[in-house]
Amino acid sequence: MRNVKLHWRRIGHLKAKGMTLIELLLVLALIGILLSMAVPKLMPLIGRTKSLEAQMQLKHLLSLEKNYFYINSKYTNNLDDLGFEQSKLVSAGGKANYKIEVVEASNTGFVAKATSITDFDQDGQMNVWQVNQEEEIKEITKD
Repeated sequence: MRNVKLHWRRIGHLKAKGMTLIELLLVLALIGILLSMAVPKLMPLIGRTKSLEAQMQLKHLLSLEKNYFYINSKYTNNLDDLGFEQSKLVSAGGKANYKIEVVEASNTGFVAKATSITDFDQDGQMNVWQVNQEEEIKEITKD
């Protein structure tokens, strides 16, 4: 019994080491300042990364249009005829940032575009990409 009392006395003299509330708030404030400096520099990179979605969707649409042309000897502006299913847009609770549409289609060619529904860098311009039957994928409007 005496050993137990001595043991508890030794534990009572130990001081718990940790951070105070002020130190913790200071660390959080410094992290916030660093993030506020880094985010503006990362915005163009975020926009370029999101534009890859448009390019990949247009490449997929291009291959579907070419297949449709080989079978029907003409291009179509109907996405259902191609079997292209637009991913659910972020405005509707999905993950897609670009609305895909075929602007014009004829017996000799087609033009499709991907228009962002989100202004990635909040400059008032939406990003627009375009593809045609010549496999030219280009950015029409930069964001």
